[in-house]
Amino acid sequence: MSKARKIQQDQKVAVTETTHRSSAATRARIVEAAEAEFADHGFDGVSVRQIALRADVPVALINYHFGNKEGLYRAIFEMRAPMIVDQRLAGLRLAEMEPDRERKVEMIVKAVLVPNLHMRSTERNSSYARILAREVSDPKSHNRKVIADFFDPVAHKVMEALHRALPERTIEEINWGYQAMLGAMVYTMADTGRITRLSGGRCDPEDEMATATHLVALFKAALLHAQVPSAARKE
Repeated sequence: MSKARKIQQDQKVAVTETTHRSSAATRARIVEAAEAEFADHGFDGVSVRQIALRADVPVALINYHFGNKEGLYRAIFEMRAPMIVDQRLAGLRLAEMEPDRERKVEMIVKAVLVPNLHMRSTERNSSYARILAREVSDPKSHNRKVIADFFDPVAHKVMEALHRALPERTIEEINWGYQAMLGAMVYTMADTGRITRLSGGRCDPEDEMATATHLVALFKAALLHAQVPSAARKE
């Protein structure tokens, strides 16, 4: 190969790599802008044009990278959801090895709550935490299927782990216990000051350690010791 041809090929490779880096940077900028918009206004309250304006890109570029608004929304979950799911699965694996029943239940509860609470307190992930809180409580979320696709599989693993740890509990009790944990977690993630206000400043969701300590203790106790009236139990 001649020296001139080698230089020409190197230049083409350099241009291709630069284009890929530029494309990745643009895609990341779009996702960052979309996260902020969806966190503030919800899925239905945001247009592709608003996101394009915030990201300083043409609308056509968003359609090119993501197809449409729902494709962009799902891309956020594709990028962020594994952070939670992987931590939750790791927590469940550790809990599975714990021989002490009460400690095992505590570890499962931590596997559910702590990843989300940590995400809320981390500035770079706070927008996604608010998106997740909105999505879980949005009646239209089943149409988008992001919760079902990204989180239902690990939710079933959590409930299976709880039932192995607490075989005396019915499936209904395990499910309601799990739903109650999710409810407290989502309310905390979505809080805009009410928790601190009602507690006279004693409870602050921004204090990740204190928040996790209280919620884990409460749900550990509930799962271990709550007495469900026999009339409500389904064997």
